Amino acid sequence: MTVLDAPAKLTWYLEVTGRRPNGYHELRSEMTTLALADRLTLDEAGDYVRVVDHVGRPVPEGEDNLVAAALALVGRRAGVVIDKLIPAGGGLGGGSADAAAILRWAGGVEASSALSLGGDVPFCQVGGRALVEGVGERVSPLAFEQRTVTLFIPDFGVSTPDCYRAYDELYGSGWRPTGTNHLEESARRVEPRLATVLDWLRARFDDVRLAGSGSTMFVEGPIGDALDVSGPAMRLRVVTTTTTPAGA
Repeated sequence: MTVLDAPAKLTWYLEVTGRRPNGYHELRSEMTTLALADRLTLDEAGDYVRVVDHVGRPVPEGEDNLVAAALALVGRRAGVVIDKLIPAGGGLGGGSADAAAILRWAGGVEASSALSLGGDVPFCQVGGRALVEGVGERVSPLAFEQRTVTLFIPDFGVSTPDCYRAYDELYGSGWRPTGTNHLEESARRVEPRLATVLDWLRARFDDVRLAGSGSTMFVEGPIGDALDVSGPAMRLRVVTTTTTPAGA
């Protein structure tokens, strides 16, 4: 058996810089990996993908899981059990992190090949801290910075494709993005509960940001000894974690 860690990714800022003729959005963002990670157990004599859900966000198993696509990309076969600690639909790149762990195990692939699995996979394969541009294929490593972050994870996810569709509709109406995350306004519209929780958190903590297209929100630094907080009509899972260097 082989055990692999698949670190979550956190987006410090996210700018949408353009849209390609094929509909894909060009981005510029700073990403970092986190100590929060899924764990993959590989049996090289097996041929399956199973998920043990630890966070109440079920994800597909078998051929529908991105790990199966990553195995096919590198021409390998294995039985894989994923201990899922990164919430699906949370903007933390859980599926991409799992796929990237398989790519690293197999010796790695070019960024253009990793991109075929998803826009976050090239960065997740490299890890650490990086400037990510294009549709995710241009990954420029940056000097590692040790930071502590507190994640606020609600009990719902947000669809990234829906956020980009909402972004295009807003942009077409004359709206222009501001702030550190250009997808925040579209995410708020796609999932009104996210808007409610963001506003609630910002009344209590400084500089609350949205991770990717959500639904995870975060602040830099710890918030004390609280294990969770009562949000508006829901409980928020609170996770304090740290940034990790490439190869950690």
